[in-house]
Amino acid sequence: MSFLYQKTIRPVLFKNDAETIHQKTLHALGFASRHEFLCRALRAFYGAPLLPVKLFGLTFPNPIGLAAGMDKTAEAVPAWAALGFGFVELGAATWHAQPGNPTPRVFRAVSQDAIVNRMGFNNPGAEALAEKISHWRSLGRWPDHPVGMNLGKSKITPIEQAPGDYANSFRVLKPYLDFFVVNVSSPNTPNLRQLQDRPALDEIFAAIQELNRPPHPRPVLVKVAPDLSFSALDEILELVGPRQIAGIVATNTTLARPPSVDPEVQKVYAQAGGLSGRPLRQRSTEVVRHLHRQTRGALPIIGVGGVFNAADAWEKIAAGASLLQVYTGLVYEGPGIAKNIVSGLQRRITSAGLDSMQAAVGCEAR
Repeated sequence: MSFLYQKTIRPVLFKNDAETIHQKTLHALGFASRHEFLCRALRAFYGAPLLPVKLFGLTFPNPIGLAAGMDKTAEAVPAWAALGFGFVELGAATWHAQPGNPTPRVFRAVSQDAIVNRMGFNNPGAEALAEKISHWRSLGRWPDHPVGMNLGKSKITPIEQAPGDYANSFRVLKPYLDFFVVNVSSPNTPNLRQLQDRPALDEIFAAIQELNRPPHPRPVLVKVAPDLSFSALDEILELVGPRQIAGIVATNTTLARPPSVDPEVQKVYAQAGGLSGRPLRQRSTEVVRHLHRQTRGALPIIGVGGVFNAADAWEKIAAGASLLQVYTGLVYEGPGIAKNIVSGLQRRITSAGLDSMQAAVGCEAR
């Protein structure tokens, strides 16, 4: 199925502007999401086998999730489960509605299986997203797997007011989602990455956790940039206990660009924005491995960056990731990616003589 997509469907799709075809695809999946028989049809083709993971007090049917940025506005929430994903991270949501950066803002480096984007947190705002998610729930179409939300800072909010901005979004969305990810690492909002500094991040988590009280607290994670030094990552880890950070998503897109002699690739790499896809795989895995070693496996890590197949997934799991996410891999590999990766992981776990996914986590990072 992946071969068919890559050889016949993808070339047609890639003749269109990247963001345009993204929106058309989401619209089609949104239509399917409203009809159970269409979701059943998708599940018949693309449903993934069970490979359960228990984490954060939640049960994930399998460890392969959809990364933030793919379904920013909760357009197709029911369809992702039908496509085999074990969880979904929506958003990013910001407190204020915003259009994002001017178009064009998404560029493909096809020969490198890479994408450069500078979307800029385009979304209708946290309150509008809460209404949309509530509507999905009222229709009885909400999926059985965990659904989270990525939280970003509004562009118009001064950096010193960021804690309140994040807290407002968390407050209105908390009743509807299973987990949250604080995004302070997107390269596409001016000065956002300054919030990865320990004092700034401390203030953001303090504001959120003030609202995250029993009886129904939510796991709140932080998403880090691959461009951070290991010492900077260690400073973030110092907040895990004091601010009850549930885990780390490693990593966001990178500002780095690998060398290339291909003029078309050079043209894409010259665009401002974050790079994702295969060129990010090695660095994101290095970050996962470092975080796992530094915390001695005590802190859950969601690995994201260059995951295209079971080999890529196994590399990050063996380095210390308990869950994984895909974005660019879905664009290049097609709708069967979750099924293919989960099936491949099952075979690898069996051949390694392990009895569960959890037993594989960090097996090559100790």
